[in-house]
Amino acid sequence: MFVLVAYDVNTESDAGKKRLRKVAKTCQNYGQRVQNSLFECSIDYGSFLKLKRELEMIIDKNKDSLRYYNLGKNWDSKVEHIGAKPGYNPEGVIII
Repeated sequence: MFVLVAYDVNTESDAGKKRLRKVAKTCQNYGQRVQNSLFECSIDYGSFLKLKRELEMIIDKNKDSLRYYNLGKNWDSKVEHIGAKPGYNPEGVIII
């Protein structure tokens, strides 16, 4: 499945800045950052549930927010990219 994870973390305090770093780091473990607070994740359902659980343990639900957009398996016809930072194929070969 292909999921977009978007987040908004209140960074008015040092604790908020720490939460923001933890949310970003957790998302990096599951997907690719495509914008400052937006990650594309090509993961199975079990990994998606694990990601949600990890993120929801980090955020302050009174100050921060998370959004999950499930684009399913046929996501490639639903995503269009224009502008800087060329797109990538999350199901393609990764060279490190």
